[in-house]
Amino acid sequence: MKLHELKPAPGSRHKRKRLGRGISAGQGKTAGRGHKGQKARSGGGVRPGFEGGQNPIYRRLPKRGFTNPNRVEYAIVNLDVLNRFEDGSVVTPELLVETGVVKNLKGGLKVLGDGELNKKLTVKAHKFSQSAAEKITAAGGATEVI
Repeated sequence: MKLHELKPAPGSRHKRKRLGRGISAGQGKTAGRGHKGQKARSGGGVRPGFEGGQNPIYRRLPKRGFTNPNRVEYAIVNLDVLNRFEDGSVVTPELLVETGVVKNLKGGLKVLGDGELNKKLTVKAHKFSQSAAEKITAAGGATEVI
């Protein structure tokens, strides 16, 4: 296939409807808006969430709680995952992203203490759970808060 032979897939190119262009065009006169009514008028229609005067769902349902806009979400890694690295290596958030352990760092990296650590590692992260820090030092490694 050459560049001059490229064509769009059949059916992928639609002609736009030309509204209000006479009766023979098929969308003349009312141009698909029907007869009279709020939606037939220019500028007509209702706002999103309007239910014809019925109390809308966003007013019927009770509101609870609060969403903190400054909340920091951490990417989490458990200790048993860190066993894949060699003895004595330095584990950083960048290394974890590079090796595909973590896909998105979000606001930082937190190491949790699920599982056992069999290697002596230096782990650099933004946060450590208490049990994770204890297990890393017990294995002969070190923790470093970034």
